[in-house]
Amino acid sequence: MTATIERGAATAPVTSPKSDKPAKRKKPGGFLTSSNGKKVVMAVTGAVMVLFLLGHMLGNLKIFVSKESFNDYAHALRTLLEPLAPYRTLLTIVEIVLVVSVVLHMWAAISLARRAHSARPVKYVAKKSQASGYATHIMRFGGLTIVLFLVWHLLDLTFGVVNPKGFDSSPADRMVAGFDASRWWVTLLYIVAVVMVGLHLRHGVWSAFQTLGWANRDRNRALRLGAAAVSAVLVVGFLAPPLAITFGVVK
Repeated sequence: MTATIERGAATAPVTSPKSDKPAKRKKPGGFLTSSNGKKVVMAVTGAVMVLFLLGHMLGNLKIFVSKESFNDYAHALRTLLEPLAPYRTLLTIVEIVLVVSVVLHMWAAISLARRAHSARPVKYVAKKSQASGYATHIMRFGGLTIVLFLVWHLLDLTFGVVNPKGFDSSPADRMVAGFDASRWWVTLLYIVAVVMVGLHLRHGVWSAFQTLGWANRDRNRALRLGAAAVSAVLVVGFLAPPLAITFGVVK
């Protein structure tokens, strides 16, 4: 609505503070597009990856029993559900679930990081706490390191492209050749990557506890110790086989 006020020969429009048009309501984007929804996605996909890592670690430890035991484990992964399902069915399903989990985990992490950055366009003068900065760097650069190493790991031990024994060799022979003392640099890269996984995992498990609402003043200490324990078990379990091979304990 507009009105005019006459002042001499000129008129000036005055706009009413109230508009006849109804205000437009923003459509809700849904739970998954909210910050809480993305945190839940990160927690669930993180749990899937932790379960995979635990299973993978236990399988790797079979190299301490014998090469035959390790090969039987690798063969069982490909033949489970036969003859009810084709060869490698279960392993393919696990791989698809794992890839989807990794993609969703990264999507949620990047989305949350961008949202946090856009919410604070002006940098604060106050310094961030050392713990906060440490966690940010670990989750950002640790995640990138893990992805890059995963590509190498698959080319080396799964597809045999960069492995001295090649794809036609047995899984146990590829593993022993991959971490031979002459390739000490591969073992070193493996150690760095696994430690990064452990640091990433410790912070991720603790964040998942918070997202799921389990953390409180009475439980924080126990949950932090639990996150550190899960991380430590996986790091030690994954490092034991390559170190044993490199130092000649397993041949």
